[in-house]
Amino acid sequence: MQTFYFTLSLKYELCEQLYVPGVNSVVVKTDNGKRVQLPVSNLRPHVSPIGINGRFRLMIDENNKIKSFEKIS
Repeated sequence: MQTFYFTLSLKYELCEQLYVPGVNSVVVKTDNGKRVQLPVSNLRPHVSPIGINGRFRLMIDENNKIKSFEKIS
């Protein structure tokens, strides 16, 4: 299992794009510089009236399936 950490700081206006039909995933850059593709459905619960702000932890299995995705701060 692999664990990735990253920080997101997006204004609400950018978060609106997470709800556009046909937009199914986003690419984030982890703390160690690796780019990881995530389904937008993982980010939507973290959108607030000011956008998305915080640190996140992503855990994937050996088949690159998400096992855990959570906001840690």
